[in-house]
Amino acid sequence: MRIIKYDDIMSAKNQGRKKVVAHSASLVSPYARETALRFGIEIVENLSIKREENNMRKPFIAGNWKMNKTNRETVKLLNNLKPLVSDAGDVDIMVAPPYTSLTLAAEILTDNNIMLGAQNMHQEESSAYTGEITADMLIEAGCSWVILGHSERRKYFGCSDELVNKKLKKALSKGLNPIVCVGEQLEEREAGNTFEILRRQVTEGLKEINDPVTIAYEPVWAIGTGKTASPEQADDAHKFIREMLADIYNPEIAEDIRILYGGSVKPTNISELMAKKNIDGGLIGGASLNAESFSQIVKF
Repeated sequence: MRIIKYDDIMSAKNQGRKKVVAHSASLVSPYARETALRFGIEIVENLSIKREENNMRKPFIAGNWKMNKTNRETVKLLNNLKPLVSDAGDVDIMVAPPYTSLTLAAEILTDNNIMLGAQNMHQEESSAYTGEITADMLIEAGCSWVILGHSERRKYFGCSDELVNKKLKKALSKGLNPIVCVGEQLEEREAGNTFEILRRQVTEGLKEINDPVTIAYEPVWAIGTGKTASPEQADDAHKFIREMLADIYNPEIAEDIRILYGGSVKPTNISELMAKKNIDGGLIGGASLNAESFSQIVKF
C-alpha cells in the first residue's frame, strides 16, 4: 500500500503542482495533510485513476540504471525488488544494469517476472572497437531487451539518427527487443520545434524498419532535472509519435505499439501520467535505483 508522505507534498510544492493524487490504494499521513494544508496543496483522495478502457496495451515499466551499481549493489537491489513486484502480473518490468552486472543479474532474475536489458550496443558483429559490446554478447549475458538512442548517448557519445537506425537493424536481426529513445532539448522545445525534432528522430531512426518497436519519449529538459513534462504535454508528444508510427507501419500496428515516457518519473507522478491514453509506461532513471520507489512506480 502506498503512503502519501511529507516528502510527496514538498515535491509537489517544489514542482509548482497544486494537487497530489492519492488513488484508492493509498493512505495519507497526518503530517502530509498538515503540510498540504499549509501550502495550499489539494490532496485528491479515493480516486482510482484508470487507463482508458479502449487501451489494451500492456503497461511497461523499464529501469535504466545508467552508470550506477556495482555487482554487490546489483545483488542487493534485485533481491530487494523481486518480492516487491512478484505479484505485478499486469505490468511488464525490465531493468538495465551496467554491462558488468548483466550476467549476475540474469542469474538472480531466473524464473522471475523481471526482464533484463542493456543500455546500449554496437551495430557491428565484431571488430577492433575497444570498450564496445555486441548484440551476441548481450544475448549470451541473458538480455532480451536493449535501449537504443538514449539522449545521453546522443549528447555525449555522438549517437546520430543514422547510427540509431543501424543499431536497431542489428538488434532486430538478433532477436533483441529494442527501446528506441527520442526527445527534444530544452532550447528546441522553447523554440517550438518539439514535433519537428520528433519527426526527424522517428522517421530516420525507423527507416526501412518493418518490425514494430517500443518507443520511449524522453524530453531531455526533464531528465534528471526534477522537472517533468505535464501529463498533457507528454500525451501530446506520444499522440504525435503514434500518428507517425501509423504512417510508417499502419494504424492498426501503431495502436499496438507501446510508447514509454521518460523524464523524472517518480511514484508521485506515475499515476497521472499512466492515466493518459497514449502513455504506456515509463523509462525510469533515478527512481529505478531504489527497490521501494521503483516498485511503487510498477504498481502505479
